[in-house]
Parts: sequence; C-alpha cells; structure tokens
Amino acid sequence: MKEYIKGRGAQKKIANRFFEHSHEVRDDFLEFCFRESEPPSQTQTNYIETFPKTIVNKVTSPDVGMSYSLNPYQGCEHGCIYCYARNSHEYWGYGAGLDFEQKILVKKNAIALLEKKLQSKSWKAVSISLSGNTDCYQPIEKKLEITRGLLKVFLKYKHPVGIITKNALVQRDIDILSQLAKDRLCMVYISITSLSESTRRILEPRTATIKKRLQTVEKLSQAGIPVGVMMAPIIPGINSHEIIPLIKEVTARGALQVGHTIVRLNGAIGVIFEDWIKKALPDRANKVLHQIAACHGGQLNDSRFGTRMKGEGTIAKHIHQQFAIGKKKYLVGKSIPKLNTDLFTRSNDKQLDLFNNL
Repeated sequence: MKEYIKGRGAQKKIANRFFEHSHEVRDDFLEFCFRESEPPSQTQTNYIETFPKTIVNKVTSPDVGMSYSLNPYQGCEHGCIYCYARNSHEYWGYGAGLDFEQKILVKKNAIALLEKKLQSKSWKAVSISLSGNTDCYQPIEKKLEITRGLLKVFLKYKHPVGIITKNALVQRDIDILSQLAKDRLCMVYISITSLSESTRRILEPRTATIKKRLQTVEKLSQAGIPVGVMMAPIIPGINSHEIIPLIKEVTARGALQVGHTIVRLNGAIGVIFEDWIKKALPDRANKVLHQIAACHGGQLNDSRFGTRMKGEGTIAKHIHQQFAIGKKKYLVGKSIPKLNTDLFTRSNDKQLDLFNNL
C-alpha cells in the first residue's frame, strides 16, 4: 500500500479541471521523499494575501440554511477529506486536493469590506453566516484575528451573525459573542462528526480534538450563547452508527439543536475521497463507497436540489430515522432563538448620531 500522508486529508494533488495542461505531483516522487525521510511539499502551508472587491455573498441554494455568507479565508488547512468547498478552490486557479489544504487565500480587507457593506443605504439587516464555505476559525486565524475583527463590526452595527466552525478557537471570542447574544444577534454551530478521536484524526486531520469541541459547546452555552451542533456529513460505515450517542452527548453539554447532512462526493471530491479511503481505511473502502452510492441512486454524487444533501433509499432512511429518535429523546422543547434584525444601525447616519448624543 502506498504511504499515507499524515496530517493531511487529501493524499495527492488533483488537476484543476479548468486548466487543460495542469498536472498533479507524481506519486513516485512522494514515495521517494518518504523513503529518504525528506518531507515533500505537502507538509507546508502557504498563505496568500488577497484583496477582493466584495466579501458578503448571497446564497441561492435552497438546501443551505443561510441567505448570505462571508468567508475571510479561501481554502482550509483543516483538511476535512469530504469538504464540499474543495471544488471552489478551482475557481481560484488551484486544485481541490492538497492545494485546498496548503494554499490558503487570506482576504486581508475583509473587515473593511464588511463595514462598507453594512454602511450601504441599500443593505437591510439579515443574518450573515461566517464559514459558509471554509472555516473562519482555521489555524491562521489565531495569528491574524480577521474573524475577531469581523465580529467587532457586527457588534458595532448591532447586526445578526451566525457561525459554524470545527475549531475551539471560537472560545477566544466569547467576550464579543456574549455581548451579541444578549440582544439575540448571534448563534454558533460547532461541527462534530464523530465522538471517536481516531476517526477525527483521519477524517479531519487538522481540526480541534473531539474533547475540545465538546468543551467548546459547553463553554458557549454557559456564556449564554445559543449553540447547536452540525453532524455533517454522515458517512455510512464511518460515523453513521454514532448518531444517537452524539446527540445525547452534545445536548448534555448545552446544544440546543443538532443538524445533519448525508455525504455527497461532488466534482473532484469523489476522486479525492476514493484515493483517501483506500489508503486510510483499506479494509472497508469498498463497503463505504457502495453505501454512499446507495444513498444517491447508485452514484457517489447527486446534484439535484432537495435530495443531494438528504440522500434517498434504505440507508438514508435509516439515518434520518435515527436522528428523529435522537431529537425526540434529547431535544424536545429546545431550539435556537431566531436572530434579531430590529437593532441594526448605521454609525455613519448623521441624524441617528445626533439623536444618540441628546
């Protein structure tokens, strides 16, 4: 079996479909590096500064529970092998495999762009979700604090914001989030796909440990911040047996809601996932792939709105039934309050400033 690249999700580079002559690093070169104890380039992460013209994106998909998203980073060092955002890296000229994990685009002007958006006279308050595509609390955020700066802007304008993350670093910003929460201006979802640390290490190699994520749910809840958990995606044969135990655990920690999706391997992700599972879990690779396909009409991906994230068939039905049982047992009477859009103010409104100074 070819060597497994520890600390990464994708196990090889994937050609960008938009570039006819692009190519991937040859496997025999990587094998040479491992033999000679010479680390290949896959161990390095490069951060590339970018300055986009806009930062708030309208979400038109009916399958995603958000209207607008904001992503301070493109690409994600967490390296989750199943991540649907991998394909978006191709629009920036990179591959969906290792490039997605090691070439991180940093949107340096994100804070200024958000403030400009909120100051626009045409903008009407509606919840903006941080991490609609890639995690806003990935490792480099600890140094750059772009997400923290964005939260300060949301607080300044009394504007609602939602967050989804796999990183315990969100605890750093409890001081701001708790102020937002007092006015129902924020909610946080922690992504937890498994209670098994060994599963986490290979499925999501550079994310916070399961222990830290459970602690994060607890600390956010204790601080009065509405917190939910996303068990997404459910991968048959890998984490589908953990649904009810996970719901029990996270609700005991203070989670008010638990959501889920069924994995779909769209675009380049199918090739990346197949390569990964044959190296990481060779003994059950075929079984898992067949069960995923059984949820999508015999294919690894289903692009149809309405079914692509829910799946269909016997296995998908069984997954949904487990969630129904778990929610009925542990989540009755619990819910995340709807975010408040009535307090939004523009600090550059001279008449409002005059009124506030009276």
